[in-house]
Amino acid sequence: MRGNGTTFGLWAPRATRVELALVAADRSQYNVDMTRSTDGVWSVHVPGVGPEQRYGFRVHGDWDPEKGKRFNPAKLLLDPYARAITGGVDYSGPILDHTAESDYLPDLTDSFRAVPLSVVVADSPAPTPIAEPRPLADTVLYELHVKGYTQLHPAVPEHLRGTYAGLAYPAVTQHLVNLGVTAVELLPVHHFVSEPFLIGRGLSNYWGYNTLGFFAPHAAYCSVGTTGDQVREFKEMVSALHEAGIEVILDVVYNHTGEGGHEGPTLAFRGIDHQGYYRLTDDLRNDYDVTGCGNSVDTSMPGVLRMVVDSLRYWVTEMGVDGFRFDLVTTLLRDEQHHVDQNHPFKQALREDPVLSKVKIIAEPWDMGPYGYQVGAFGNGWSEWNDRFRGFTRDFWRGNIGGVQELGQRLSGSPDIFDHDRRPISSSVNFVTAHDGFTLRDLVTYDVKHNAANGESNRDGSDDNRSWNCGYEGETDDPEIKALRHRQTKNMMATLVLASGVPMITAGDELGRTQGGNNNAYCQDSPISWVHWDTQEEWHDLTTLTRALLTLRTDCAVFRPRKFRHGEELVDAEGDGLGRKDLAWFNGYSGEMTGDDWADGGRRTLGMYVATSDPDTEQGDAFCVWVHAGVDPVDVRLPGGFWADKYTVLAHTGNDGELPTEPVAAESTLTIPGRTVVVMRAQ
Repeated sequence: MRGNGTTFGLWAPRATRVELALVAADRSQYNVDMTRSTDGVWSVHVPGVGPEQRYGFRVHGDWDPEKGKRFNPAKLLLDPYARAITGGVDYSGPILDHTAESDYLPDLTDSFRAVPLSVVVADSPAPTPIAEPRPLADTVLYELHVKGYTQLHPAVPEHLRGTYAGLAYPAVTQHLVNLGVTAVELLPVHHFVSEPFLIGRGLSNYWGYNTLGFFAPHAAYCSVGTTGDQVREFKEMVSALHEAGIEVILDVVYNHTGEGGHEGPTLAFRGIDHQGYYRLTDDLRNDYDVTGCGNSVDTSMPGVLRMVVDSLRYWVTEMGVDGFRFDLVTTLLRDEQHHVDQNHPFKQALREDPVLSKVKIIAEPWDMGPYGYQVGAFGNGWSEWNDRFRGFTRDFWRGNIGGVQELGQRLSGSPDIFDHDRRPISSSVNFVTAHDGFTLRDLVTYDVKHNAANGESNRDGSDDNRSWNCGYEGETDDPEIKALRHRQTKNMMATLVLASGVPMITAGDELGRTQGGNNNAYCQDSPISWVHWDTQEEWHDLTTLTRALLTLRTDCAVFRPRKFRHGEELVDAEGDGLGRKDLAWFNGYSGEMTGDDWADGGRRTLGMYVATSDPDTEQGDAFCVWVHAGVDPVDVRLPGGFWADKYTVLAHTGNDGELPTEPVAAESTLTIPGRTVVVMRAQ
């Protein structure tokens, strides 16, 4: 907005004419022609137009699919820069740019009653900033869905459940604070739509990885309205989280849009310029899809890259967010030939931008295309989802791993993947579960997926779950199986929280959340996906352990290292060695691990000693963490001498009474129950 009106702009370099359509509440329209500048941006200033004005664009040009041109002014298009979007998609309406007979013949039926509309939004102050931004190394990420997290929350007023306001409610933020969360990673909140095939099944896109507006908060998560109220409510949510000391990370989907392939609906980008926004095959007739979602956004185009960067800056400067997790980010690094380029202008723009260079940047470091798997390749300034940590942790605790060699790598921040080019240890975002796949409880309850509710005869979703049902498929009242399942969830949670790097917990895992074995709940906006808060009593042991370990991580910097540790000897104020190291591994019988111990495929026990020192006082923190995945108990000898005088058990994944509560002398024997993690302070 400017002066007594609003200025509208649209990047459409190959269009021959662009009309701004101002739409009234009854869907009647008043069209205004826009003027093209030399950089391909069309603009017009319209006096008297203010907040809540609905609008769209009609873009004229050649219909020539063989040249990547699918211009069709009969289709009313969204503004890619719209700050708010209202209305939905009528999937039985004329939303296709082509006829039913051919994807390459234009349909001239007006779509104006079947498509969502852009909304003019007045400028407003940015949210309250976070008082003390945390380094990523000190961050505890908590991945959650805005709607699903509070939809069943008993303390949230009914009219606020499932909304931005619901997430900002004091009872919700207090749970996060009490647990030890420092940053929420929100599943997509850019305005999104559902895929037509889901609507045909009576389902919808729940996760939100189907973006339609890169500047607009998803309207359905607003408790009061969709003509700008969603912007205000989102900002209020950010303020509330910041005031509770919690940062806000957005899971963003710039790699594809909700239009799907060219056979799908034309709602915005395709109608503005098919070849301009999307990667196309060499014949320019079809989408070159490396996302598995029908299309791939083409950041090799300067106008598209600028839109992505402008969007990111907007969410930081105007909407107050603290960072981003990029979905299928490899797509954004592909050049004009679709090759992956780790020096892509997109990465350069983030590195050099005075705003974006200061926020947290996390990669999902793969896509579905050639050479799309790029884990470990992103370099400084980026953290990466470490799927190697996920796969190993699941395998280790279900007994499908020989030896403990990889356990040492994963617990120490995965140096085999990230310790190069002076990257920090926070490069690794460790996780055991995420939105995609089994929940933590389901990992120990189901051997196979149970996705019948998705309507695809259980064919969808991964078969590589690396889960173990502990002897029975599904829920059971058997007390031994239930006890084992609780123990196994605690073991995986402890492995996650105690490992070096950045831990990411999936919302509700600490409460024993289940999806009934559904490992692909992207289309389940239902109790299958929502967090059930009535599990708190049954799973209090897991909640209590998670809180205790996160508190330990917060209080003791030794569990939050800034750089990779290489077993270097600690020194005193004079520079003399203290004997103990910043990182050491113990075999439990003779001392430090030997080459034979590391090579022993039958080994299931590993001791990890981590320490810091203050040269001025010759004091510091030291801990010994024992990880034992064997079925039977094992006796370990606690390191003595300069390592410690005595040890005290601070936390463990076993039952009450299984481990001593009083200090234990160094060089004495400790019996660790089967399948147990033990955290001991070394004094």
